[in-house]
Amino acid sequence: MVRNANSSVWLILLTVTSFMLQSCKKETQVKQQTPFQGFVSPDNFPPAVYKFQDNKVTEAGFELGRRLFYDPMLSLDNTISCGSCHAQVHGFADHGNRFSTGIMGKEGVRNSPALFNLAWYPAFMWDGGINHIEVMPIAPLTASNEMGETLANIVAKLNTTAKYPALFKNAFGTEEINSQKILLALSQFMGMMVSSNSKYDKYLRKEAVFTDDELAGLTLFRQHCETCHKEPLFTDFSYRNNGIGISETDSGRQGITLDVSDRGKFKVPSLRNIDLTYPYMHDGRLYSLTNVLDHYTDNIQQSATLDPLLQKGIAINKKEKQQIISFLRTLTDYVYITDSRFSEPPN
Repeated sequence: MVRNANSSVWLILLTVTSFMLQSCKKETQVKQQTPFQGFVSPDNFPPAVYKFQDNKVTEAGFELGRRLFYDPMLSLDNTISCGSCHAQVHGFADHGNRFSTGIMGKEGVRNSPALFNLAWYPAFMWDGGINHIEVMPIAPLTASNEMGETLANIVAKLNTTAKYPALFKNAFGTEEINSQKILLALSQFMGMMVSSNSKYDKYLRKEAVFTDDELAGLTLFRQHCETCHKEPLFTDFSYRNNGIGISETDSGRQGITLDVSDRGKFKVPSLRNIDLTYPYMHDGRLYSLTNVLDHYTDNIQQSATLDPLLQKGIAINKKEKQQIISFLRTLTDYVYITDSRFSEPPN
């Protein structure tokens, strides 16, 4: 009787174990069968500028772009990748650094911008000198104080690897590696970098509730800041002189247009993930949100091209500044900065 009882117990355990294994197997199969969605625009966003008609996002193309984004082989001395100056955990900004360090310890001349929602950008760089996402990577890839490489050398290096010809074949149907395909793959990855799940977004979707300070900050923001930092992207993509002062060595937008009326103007940056992306301004001179608001209330520098909206600064008191900062912190998208799709891929 004891032997029979033990046999029954073992039979039950084996049955339960088998059921659990089958359930786990089915769950894994379901996860593996989840289709790749490609580019999806948030419901509350305006139409994207980049339409993807000629560069449809595929899983293979996206993964190739992701791998290229994080590969230091794209730099002259194989030490710097795009991800070196654009860290996901900080909204793809170079957190804490006024100027990024490129190859051979060379320092940049402007603060590295955060990267997200790039499919909505009509132009890139602080001065708007590049007008298309597909050619934007050429600037950091070839700049002598950033990655310092040539497209021809990058193509040659990728062709010497065992992995890249197969990855290009998966993405584009042929093992041929050329600069156009490199830029298309990077555009697929960067175009997919959508940040739209902050507390602010959840508040709009009625999935979250603002505190009293956050709500007061939103009201103040809409009164004093939204003309330039237009919701929901939190930029109007214009170029403005915000009174930070005009450098003798960096004329801003004027360097592109050659129009003296553009002297000292720089692109209005998006404020999404702003709490993570300091230092602020095109030259990274301000290290806190309090410093930024103090600039707009007390430190505006007058000049011929100063934006008319800032001639008298912004009239807000200390408490109102803290309420605006409380609201700005609701723009941090923790989903975006932890999304494994955008993380550095395993070797």
